[in-house]
Amino acid sequence: MAKKIIVVGAGIGGMSAAVSCASRGYDVVLFDKNDKVGGKLNVLEREGFSFDLGPSILTLPHIFEQLFGLSGRKLADYVDIVPLDTHWRNFFEDGTVLDLYADTARTAAHLEEKIPGSGGEYRSFVEYSKLQYEIVDKKYFKKGLDTFWSFFTSYGWPELFFKLDIFRTMNDSVSRYFTDQHLRDVFNYFIKYVGSSAYNAPGFMNLMPWVQTGFGLWYVKGGMYNMARGIAKLMDELGITVVLNSEVKTIMRERCRVTGVVLASGEKHAADAVVSNMEVIPAYEKLLEAPGPFMRKLQKFEPACSGLVLHLGLDTTYPQLAHHNFVYSNDQRHHFDLVFNRHELPTDATIYLVAPTRTDPSQAPEGCDNLKLLPHIPYVNDTNPVSHSDYEALAEKTIDKLEAVGLKDIRRHIIVKDMWTPVDIQARYYSNKGSVYGVVSDRRKNFALKAPKKSTQYDNLYFVGGSVNPGAGMPMVCLCGQNTAKAAARDLG
Repeated sequence: MAKKIIVVGAGIGGMSAAVSCASRGYDVVLFDKNDKVGGKLNVLEREGFSFDLGPSILTLPHIFEQLFGLSGRKLADYVDIVPLDTHWRNFFEDGTVLDLYADTARTAAHLEEKIPGSGGEYRSFVEYSKLQYEIVDKKYFKKGLDTFWSFFTSYGWPELFFKLDIFRTMNDSVSRYFTDQHLRDVFNYFIKYVGSSAYNAPGFMNLMPWVQTGFGLWYVKGGMYNMARGIAKLMDELGITVVLNSEVKTIMRERCRVTGVVLASGEKHAADAVVSNMEVIPAYEKLLEAPGPFMRKLQKFEPACSGLVLHLGLDTTYPQLAHHNFVYSNDQRHHFDLVFNRHELPTDATIYLVAPTRTDPSQAPEGCDNLKLLPHIPYVNDTNPVSHSDYEALAEKTIDKLEAVGLKDIRRHIIVKDMWTPVDIQARYYSNKGSVYGVVSDRRKNFALKAPKKSTQYDNLYFVGGSVNPGAGMPMVCLCGQNTAKAAARDLG
């Protein structure tokens, strides 16, 4: 009889773990408190608009291909993805507009035309970024390294100290390559992928531009939520039992082992192992009632930032926008300092702006625009909470900033508006203090490492998702699910 694994939470990490375990022959049951799978990969459909509530960028598609390949399937048979030629369009209030393209030569030529001398700087930076990715990928990503000690013992000293960028911050190294502040701001903001500060994150996090440049930037046709639908179809084919609207309230345990879960309804379900897609700190607090001394050991895994998420349906279009756009703060260092060091709302935020109708007109009625706005903001502060009116004021400032870069009269064109605050995100997904990106990447607090995938307290309890290694983002949590399943299989046999 197959051993049974219960997965708590149907985010992409939990779904990946479920598929990876089922592909190895385990009996898998997945519980989620919400009414659909996908976790933060969610969708809102209203008045002909389809808004991606969570992730809006797909990178590293080969990691999803690996997931489907575990059971002999092909990603392309379940999910239709298309590459984007223009990766990012970057707007500054002084009128500067800079594009990043799929083709590095085209990007270099464009930057050189806009900022003389920057083409060569960009080419050198891309080579540096590629090296950082290759070093991190071959062991940390592929071997699923989990601890500071395993990280340092797995890499040779020459590689670790002379090739991997561990002594500088991300901003330090970006500033070594680029002399123009616009470009420093652009490449510092690749840290958006993990919701951290370029002034606190270690230099090797500059691998992220190569993740985008080397492997492409992709869109899931019909909306990003179709990735969740595709994996859900695969789970059904593999015989995975998915139980929605069923909140897990407790993970049962005996001494150093877990024995199953208890639902909010009081139902008990036994298991040979449990995989938690609830973030590590909330899981230990809510599901395991871990004692204070143990919880204090987890403080280095501070939440990454949250976001103010605005979805706007417009009765017009703004043709100057690309699919993915960024509108930069006039003082991005101050912006990072407010959000990540002082934990205050930004006064002049950098804004991520998604206009998916540039690639997929089905996401809005004809002649309309579907915009998602995301300024990074601090996670929930329980002792000094931000009021809802303060969040609304920031939303108005965000729209003001769009006006400042040329989206004239945008307010009078809004016909659908939806807003999520960190409080909403925390309530919906039980993310740690409303974090969007799991654990912050900070070289002093955690060296950008996250919590381990296997519990240090229970022999058969595992974790998956943005709060554990290798961290946040759709491909990383998908990879995490695969590595977590490997770890469980080694233990269960």
